Parts: sequence; C-alpha cells; structure tokens
Amino acid sequence: MLMTDHPQRPSLTPLGETEMEVLHHVWDLDQATVADVHERILAQRKVAYTTVMTVMKKLAAKGFLRFERDGASYVYSADRSPDDVRAGLLGNLLDKVFRGSPTALVQALVHREDLSEADRERIRHLVDGLPDGLSDGLPDETAPADS
Repeated sequence: MLMTDHPQRPSLTPLGETEMEVLHHVWDLDQATVADVHERILAQRKVAYTTVMTVMKKLAAKGFLRFERDGASYVYSADRSPDDVRAGLLGNLLDKVFRGSPTALVQALVHREDLSEADRERIRHLVDGLPDGLSDGLPDETAPADS
C-alpha cells in the first residue's frame, strides 16, 4: 500500500465524471435500466456493464437516483433534478474555489479566452435582467481591501 504524507483531499464535487455521465443519461431517458445506460455510453466509449451497474448503485446510495424492481431488472429514475444537482455542485465550487464570492466566479468565467462573444452577450443579458437590488450595489470582491 502506498503511503503519502498528504491525506487524501475530498473532491471538489461529490460526483465523478462517470457519475455525471450516467446521471445525464438517466435525466435524458426519464427512466432507465443499467442496460439502457450501458448501451448509450457504449455509443461513445468502451465501458463494462458492471461498471455502469456499480455507478448507478452508488448514485442511488448517494440519493441522486432511485430505483424499483421490474421483474429481473431494476429501473432507475432521477431522485434529484438537473437544476438541483447543478445548484448543489455550483454552491460547492463557489465555496471551495471562490471562497463564497459569486463575483469572483463570474469574473473567472467571463475572462476565459474560449468564451465566445455570443456567450458573453448572453451573460451580460442575464445580469442586466436581474431584479432591482440583486445587481446593484454588489461590492467588487476582487478589489484590494482598504488598509
């Protein structure tokens, strides 16, 4: 067993890449068996049926999926909506990476070189459409503090 001086750090998100991939397929299908999700993933890349089954069981244990028995199969459906999962993951990222600063998160997003001008315009439109009081008077959280 490999020992290190660094304890394993918790993930930035409670979901791994394959777990998110599986969740997206279940959301797209509304209800799915392991075979349904396995078939969809196989269209993109190789993956073992047992891997998909294990991931779906873990997602159910974490409260992201629920299941019911249908004959010899289990039929899975989402226990959390895409918006609920996105909000939770974004809140986690906001707290851990941006120290709770929505301004820093948006600044990091809009300063990305790969962000298209159309996306910048959509973001501008979203911010301009905030109800009064939500966009006005927000402090610039990245400005240096007064000494």
